[in-house]
Amino acid sequence: MMDYDCIVIGGGHAGIEASLAAARLGHSTLLITQNPDRIGVLSCNPAIGGLSKGNLVREVDALGGEMGRLIDATMIQYRVLNRSRGPAVQSPRAQADKQAYQSAARRVLEAQENLEIFMDTVVDLLIDGTSGSIDSNSKIGGVITRRGHRITGRTVILAAGTFMEGKIFIGEHDAPQGRLGEEAALGLGESLRRLGFPAGRLKTGTPARIAGDSIDFSVMEKQDGEEMYPFSFNVDKITGRPSLPCWITYTTSATHEIIKANIHRSPLYGGKITGTGARYCPSIEDKVVRFPQRSRHHIFIEPEGLYTNEIYLNGASTSLPEDVQRGFIRSIPGLEQARIVRPGYAVEYDYLDPLDLYPSLESKRLSGFFSAGQTNGSSGYEEAAAQGLIAGINAALKMQGRPPLILGRAEAYIGVLVDDLTTLGTKEPYRMFTSRAEHRLMLRHDTADTRLTPKGRQAGLVDDRRWELFSKKAEALDEIRELLSRRKSSGTEPVNYPEEWIERVRLDIKYSGYIEKEKRIAAKTAKMDFIKLDPEMDYTAVSGLSAEAKEKLKTVKPLNIGQAARIPGLRQGDIALLMILANKAQNSRPGQHGRKDNQHSVETAYTSGEKKY
Repeated sequence: MMDYDCIVIGGGHAGIEASLAAARLGHSTLLITQNPDRIGVLSCNPAIGGLSKGNLVREVDALGGEMGRLIDATMIQYRVLNRSRGPAVQSPRAQADKQAYQSAARRVLEAQENLEIFMDTVVDLLIDGTSGSIDSNSKIGGVITRRGHRITGRTVILAAGTFMEGKIFIGEHDAPQGRLGEEAALGLGESLRRLGFPAGRLKTGTPARIAGDSIDFSVMEKQDGEEMYPFSFNVDKITGRPSLPCWITYTTSATHEIIKANIHRSPLYGGKITGTGARYCPSIEDKVVRFPQRSRHHIFIEPEGLYTNEIYLNGASTSLPEDVQRGFIRSIPGLEQARIVRPGYAVEYDYLDPLDLYPSLESKRLSGFFSAGQTNGSSGYEEAAAQGLIAGINAALKMQGRPPLILGRAEAYIGVLVDDLTTLGTKEPYRMFTSRAEHRLMLRHDTADTRLTPKGRQAGLVDDRRWELFSKKAEALDEIRELLSRRKSSGTEPVNYPEEWIERVRLDIKYSGYIEKEKRIAAKTAKMDFIKLDPEMDYTAVSGLSAEAKEKLKTVKPLNIGQAARIPGLRQGDIALLMILANKAQNSRPGQHGRKDNQHSVETAYTSGEKKY
């Protein structure tokens, strides 16, 4: 008998959602973390949400996850970004009280039935009950910890963040740590490589934190928050929380000269760091080198919480030596007397190639082994939470003998995120953007509950109370739509409904033509996803496929024609051949009927607008 149904490795945002999902779906779950006091830490910026990321948080909530409720309980400023632009690219963002957020996360985990927390470091996997090699019949058997515990489990979810073989860099200094002052998780990365998992190195970084009482705010631009509004669809309103302002200042020519004069001391440019960094979240030294024409860069001054004097310098991520950090920070208006509390640093860590995962986030080479978050090459709290939730749900569904939850690109930003990672892979930290979603008008943050709560209910994560609230809201939205759609309606009839519900329906009506067009396009694309492929197909034996197509199909192992069509480098002829193979496989299955219908679906999918593939 196994010790646990599910073992989750890591107490970050992916691990939180994964362990809660598995436990809430009725499975005995063990969360193993190096330090329970650091569960839910906001390692970098003190905020949740942002462009497209706010959409992810609301989708996590709609499916039954926790991140939305955690930030609702701990926010200290709220804003909707891109107010001046269309609703498809607007998204909520909230500054968080860091200490309150992690305390709230730990309380939720400790109160959760079926969930235990254990302090140790995982260094190896048990394969079928032993730490042997992997073959085509291998199943996960559990984990081995640094202190020698052999803990068995039916499923294992890896969510190690930046800790797996982590190493931090501050100028000439480096140390085996996953965060400043916290030891790395050494041994597991090496074990995974030995077992044949495709691993690589990525790099991220964070700026210095400075003392708030050493800042001259009078020369900066003040950025006040808006009225606080909940991320969670099951929280009516947020009251009683103080709202703190943020501030904006800018680098100067002196800042840039200090950085350029010391660039040789940066481990990033000196060759010490080999991992690939985030293209869309560069360090300040990267900005100065890559954009020499820019005379200044934004620096956002953000409070770390109500409990502390520390201030986060958003936009000033760096791994330069501490004396250089002090110099360039004090060249920024308002920071001339700044005192550094914690220096900025870079961190390099192991990740697993997400092409090695099915869209369920289960490993293609080891049954029952899932991974989520930065371990899969993503960056950001929200991307991690979304993957953790999907991994936790699918680990539970696998144990229940049920099909996995796989969201489409037209259903959720989570669907875009997972599809991008498992189909395209990544060689740099992946960050979600609204531009990655082809159907973003259908994926507005205010519609996440309508899109996903029924799926969360079907999976088993949406309880009766949440479902009742959702059902009542759905009925109300239909009533509001009917009132606003009447030709002579002045719009005053729905006054008894919440304003945000009315605005939601107004936007639906206003953009209905565009939304219907997106739905038609999405429906055509979905036809490709209905044509299934055998993930174990031997593509090397298929004549007519290009050599590049064979190699990429062998790596990705697509589950359907749609996923195959999104693989870069596959030609239109390759996709046409796969359709023929899929049709033959369908017709050759015993007891299958409706050959004409299946043939028609294949031909229709190929000829009705899909030729772009």
